[in-house]
Amino acid sequence: MPPIIDIDKCDSCGICVEVCSEDVFYGSKSKKQPEVNYAEECWHCGACYVECHKEAIQFYIPLPMRL
Repeated sequence: MPPIIDIDKCDSCGICVEVCSEDVFYGSKSKKQPEVNYAEECWHCGACYVECHKEAIQFYIPLPMRL
C-alpha cells in the first residue's frame, strides 16, 4: 500500500517529495499538498514516513514484505 497523506496534518513542506527515491510523488506542485501519483512505484522503504515532521503520512508495509 502506498503512503497515505493526512490532509489535516500536512503542512505542504515537501520533505516527502524530496526524500522519495522512486518519485512516487512526481508531479506534485511546490508549496501544495503532495499527491501520490505513482503508487505502483512505491518500494515501501518508509523514507517519507520517517522524515515527515508532522506525522502526516500513514504507511503500511504489505504482509509479504514483512515476512
